[in-house]
This record gives sequence, C-alpha cells and structure tokens, in this order.
Amino acid sequence: MVLTAVLLTVAWWPRTEVTYRSSAPAAVVYDDRFPHSLALVHEYTLSGRHSYRMVIGRGSHPSYGHWVDVDSVLGAEGIESTTWTESGVRVRFPTGHEVFVPARFFLYGR
Repeated sequence: MVLTAVLLTVAWWPRTEVTYRSSAPAAVVYDDRFPHSLALVHEYTLSGRHSYRMVIGRGSHPSYGHWVDVDSVLGAEGIESTTWTESGVRVRFPTGHEVFVPARFFLYGR
C-alpha cells in the first residue's frame, strides 16, 4: 500500500513542460539591449490540475520573466504565431484570440 502511494505521488508530482518557444528577431532591439524570448509553459500540479502560462523575458530560459496566465482551452490549443515589435509581442492562438504584451512589462529582467 505504501509503495502504491509512493508511485502515485511520483506519477502526479508537479512538473512543467515547455510547449512553444519564440525568440525576438535580431532586427528587433529593445531598450535594455538583451535578446528576449517567449515560452508557453504547461504546468502539472500534484492535484492533477493543468495550467498554462506564457513567460517573456531575457534569454531563452523560461524560469524568470513576465508571466501571463493563459486559459487552459487556449493553452491546450497552443500558439499559432508570435509577432515581435519594438513596442511588444503579439501572440496569436489557433482559436483566433490574440494577446499583446507591451515591452515595458518584460524589459530589464522583469
């Protein structure tokens, strides 16, 4: 019985999975002069819940930056495209929804 409990705990242990990545093109230079990227992160909780977040920040590692919670329905569909401009990043989902994140929210290591 203890072994079953341990196996179930390990199977449902909180984990994350990056399901989409995008990097700002070299032609788009932000005021902080760093390269930026966006990742869609699928989070699994110990209770079995699923959630999605976009993280936009410096570099390519999705652990630090500006987090935007994404509805589970949109997250499960994935991201269709990203458009990087000096004013921010526009994210398009296959459902037709769009999210625009102004650059001021992800510049300077936020």
